[in-house]
Amino acid sequence: MVVSILIFILMFCIIVVSHEFGHYIIGKRNGIHAAEFFIGVGPKIFSWMHDGTEFSIRALPFGGACVFEGMDSLEEEKGIGSDTAFSKAPVWARFATLLAGPAFNVILAYILAVILMSQTYVILPEIQTVMEDSAAEEAGLMPGDMITKIGTHYVHFSEEVSFISMFSKGKPLDITYVRNGQKNRVTLSPKFSAEDQRYYIGITNGRYEKCGVLDCFRYGFYEVDYAVWSTVQSLRLLFTGALNKDALSGPVGMVKIVDDTYEETKDYGVGSVVVNMIYITLLLSANLAVMNLLPIPALDGGRLVFVLIEAVRGKPVPPEKEGYVHLAGMALLLILVVFVFFNDITKFFR
Repeated sequence: MVVSILIFILMFCIIVVSHEFGHYIIGKRNGIHAAEFFIGVGPKIFSWMHDGTEFSIRALPFGGACVFEGMDSLEEEKGIGSDTAFSKAPVWARFATLLAGPAFNVILAYILAVILMSQTYVILPEIQTVMEDSAAEEAGLMPGDMITKIGTHYVHFSEEVSFISMFSKGKPLDITYVRNGQKNRVTLSPKFSAEDQRYYIGITNGRYEKCGVLDCFRYGFYEVDYAVWSTVQSLRLLFTGALNKDALSGPVGMVKIVDDTYEETKDYGVGSVVVNMIYITLLLSANLAVMNLLPIPALDGGRLVFVLIEAVRGKPVPPEKEGYVHLAGMALLLILVVFVFFNDITKFFR
């Protein structure tokens, strides 16, 4: 478990540094002064100054921040804000700076995805077998058919087919596939398995294929696209009640996932462990990008909403009102963090 905790800390730090560096570099390019850039929380272990910014590493390796001067408009409210304060920057500069954090997480995810594709195989959504009396058999699907689209979602990997069918709730699915070079389309309704308590199309699919150099970049893009899309879909399912609270995982839950993956792959060598950890880091980075863009106060998405309101109104929301909203958002986030933490702990005792 100690090794898994250290691996998770490394992964988490890479993701946080990527996110905060995005804010930092784009803010700097737009003339916004970063007062502090820190990784971790709690007491400082060590710090240094560079170009007017205090960089520091803190004791607890969870989270981090790039704190811009006047980020919460306090200096301006007191009448002592400088021209390099966040609140004094043009709307478009603040928008770009806030968006840069999630954007850099997506960039990190893409870099990791390209590396992953160069070292592994892609699993294409080609049907291998069709179950008897299944929805797929009734619709006329056959082994060798390559699924390319389900509904409006273009499919590139076999896991996408499983994800969509699992949460279809039996609703009709429009499936586009290619057979002998010809594009075809059928509509079928996944059938419920009482034994597994989930819906199935009734196929096994997945053809392994090694990526060429150029294909690594193309399938790397598809991998990130799927990671972002599946995160959005999971949030939708969570809010609609299709997923329960056990689908939520915080740091404790993620350490458990890392530990399980490490234990399952370590016997296959360091390469196998590294590849799987790259994949988990990719997913976490894409997940963080999506979560930070949610229009929740105190998150990047919540701050972006206020910047957009200012762009439409032609004047900013009063600083004290915005501050109260972000404070309330932070309180709710802390409650959520505590809930997820205890939810992760209780999973171990079930």
